[in-house]
Amino acid sequence: MKSIDLEQIKKVHFIGIGGIGMSALARFLRNEKKEVQGSDRAPSDITATLAEEGATVFEGHGAEHITADLDLVIYTEAVNPTTEGYVELEAARRKNLPTINYFEALGLAVNPYYLFSVSGTNGKTTTTAMLTDVFEAAEKDPTAIIGSLRSKTKSNFRAGKSKYAIVEACEYKRDFLHLKPDVLVITNVEYEHTDYYKDLADVQDAFRTFVSQVNEGGIVVTDMKNPNILPIIKNAPIKVLDYNEFFDVKLPLRQPGMYNRLNAAAALAVAHHEKISVDEAKDTLAEFAGTWRRFEFKGEWHGAPVYDDYAHHPTEIKATLGGLRELYPDKNIVAISELHTYSRTASLFDDFAKVTALADQFYFLPIYAAREENTSGVSVKELAVKSLEYNPHTSYVPTYEAMIDTLKQTVTDKDVIVFLGAGNITKLAGELLRS
Repeated sequence: MKSIDLEQIKKVHFIGIGGIGMSALARFLRNEKKEVQGSDRAPSDITATLAEEGATVFEGHGAEHITADLDLVIYTEAVNPTTEGYVELEAARRKNLPTINYFEALGLAVNPYYLFSVSGTNGKTTTTAMLTDVFEAAEKDPTAIIGSLRSKTKSNFRAGKSKYAIVEACEYKRDFLHLKPDVLVITNVEYEHTDYYKDLADVQDAFRTFVSQVNEGGIVVTDMKNPNILPIIKNAPIKVLDYNEFFDVKLPLRQPGMYNRLNAAAALAVAHHEKISVDEAKDTLAEFAGTWRRFEFKGEWHGAPVYDDYAHHPTEIKATLGGLRELYPDKNIVAISELHTYSRTASLFDDFAKVTALADQFYFLPIYAAREENTSGVSVKELAVKSLEYNPHTSYVPTYEAMIDTLKQTVTDKDVIVFLGAGNITKLAGELLRS
């Protein structure tokens, strides 16, 4: 970690300010009375809101945005020599300006707090938002940085004035190791981020290190029945609280599915540890309105409910489809998936094929490449063929336009539609509702 004192920083530039984490951190620093500016390759609702809130936002990247009066430049993990934003990072380095990535900056921002870090392969965004609601209702006045927009506030940041901070902690590239939590939540652990981790044991090793970084007197809240978690917490010299003790199958949640009940159990376990009334926390969770792109209801199209979900891992897709089946037992589930990255698709190929069985009709769109080249040669067309072994109603559709046309020809009010993926597929839900 570079020696940077945030208290001495006056002006900050964000390369990729429109990202969900970056925008939350930009809001944090604005709240700390810093002058904040940033660039992104394209305008969005998030960049427009940041500009309304007082940040200077540049559309597109350019070396001219990096001026000598900047005290700090923060960049996303996505910035590399092949991306447009790299010209700004190079310019900052030429000027000898301090440059750190998002997670280094996040650690600088939140480690001074009594810190709650919510980690896990799946469920961390929802659990972070749930915890924020619970602490807010209990008048604990937390600062929170969330990996999505809370539906109740339409923001990924909450400005608090207490000692508490609640943040989402991502395991990608071991980035969460920049955090030093007092309370560490681990929702679950699976093999994920296959472009970085070589296997499940490698992922577990990262989490084991994270557990070792919990501050003295702290606690880990996790699922002690999960076989993937047991090797992480075994022999850990720290208190561990099993959130299964707080699982309530009758808890009335507005979001369906077993996975949301488990997320709620984790939030209740933390509330109990922090001496917040569990009954009052349950009342708060019963009103939890969810977050953007997590089982988000977008509207109805010709009588068919339309949902948008960030799910891009087989377990996430399974959870979302299971929630839909619970909510709409008498409807046909029509799932449209845009898989995220070639490496994940290749590594979890069979798992993606198997999960198609949970939908009545499953469509694959082309893979969203994100930061990658297709070095493995994986083919989503071949995946669609493999999936026929599990769901005979699986198809590959080559474009968004063709997908809209297909839905227009086939969907009725007997269906429920869900768009699945971490890339641009979220735009498709809006296009369908406007058509």
